[in-house]
Amino acid sequence: MKKTLVPVIAKSLMGLMVAVGLSTAFAQAKKEVTFAHQDMQLPYRILMDAELEKATGYKINWRMFGGGGEVIKAMSSGDVQIGEVGSSPLATATSQGQDLRLVYILDDIAASDQLISRNGAGINGWKDLVGKKVGTPFASTAHYSLMVGLRLEGVDAKSVNVMNLPPPAIAAAWERGDIDASFIWDPVLSKIKRNGKKIADSGDMGKKGYPTFDGLVVDAKWAAQNRDFVVAAIKAISKADADYRANAAKWTVGSPQVKAIAKWTKADEKDVPDAMAAFALPDPAAQMSNAWLGGGTAGGAAKTLENSAKLWKEIGRITDVKADYSVFIDTSYLRDAMK
Repeated sequence: MKKTLVPVIAKSLMGLMVAVGLSTAFAQAKKEVTFAHQDMQLPYRILMDAELEKATGYKINWRMFGGGGEVIKAMSSGDVQIGEVGSSPLATATSQGQDLRLVYILDDIAASDQLISRNGAGINGWKDLVGKKVGTPFASTAHYSLMVGLRLEGVDAKSVNVMNLPPPAIAAAWERGDIDASFIWDPVLSKIKRNGKKIADSGDMGKKGYPTFDGLVVDAKWAAQNRDFVVAAIKAISKADADYRANAAKWTVGSPQVKAIAKWTKADEKDVPDAMAAFALPDPAAQMSNAWLGGGTAGGAAKTLENSAKLWKEIGRITDVKADYSVFIDTSYLRDAMK
């Protein structure tokens, strides 16, 4: 009896161990995420080598994209679960029914998107853009600011040859002399400014009631199922932002922080400090206020999304404007991160 029972027990234990092992392996496999980033020079780049993985307990697959529109497409296909998206492409995506949530303001774009004219192109103001070739990534915050600027300055957008070019293509086109101006951000911005001059920036549009921002955006269903990751990521990112706000003078060329930012954005180190200074980084308390994520329909972020959607509808890029964009904003993750 004992001889027949022992193998049975051993086999059962082995089966149980295999089942537990498979269950553990499955759980570990689930703790993985693809995180989309762009080339904006933000403080939390210092976390991207390993620190954010340590803070969240997830394996993070970082994927770099040329603009928010590309991030949105990847999120729509399910290839990306969380990423950096500007207010303009976020407005487009939510207007078209994509189930996304804005959970954190990465930056107030302020003066970091700029309209630069090529030296010798004869462009000294907005009205000089008529008949000129202007490169910008379509549906981006820079594109939005360009279209707003043309409208505010009384320039018919159809009289300007606005070309859809991702950041790397803008740098190449500028080098070849194929475009006369560009509304773009760093690191391409710093490169083209060496042979150009600033005409305007997105902060000018913000002062006139048309601000733009970059946000941390999540797939709504995935975020609900991976709440701990989202909260831990926001907590770590906000800590990096706070360190920069308190010690910006120490984030200099040669510092570990600037080296990390240059690495992840493919920027020249010497350009990083000035590029970072062009952003404004609202702290968590400010983000929870009506100026940003709070305030419902009348909140700052919701109004920015609404204004962006209205412009895109007017020029035919989308067909629908939602009645309330605050439904695409979820402050609960940030609230938990602040505890």
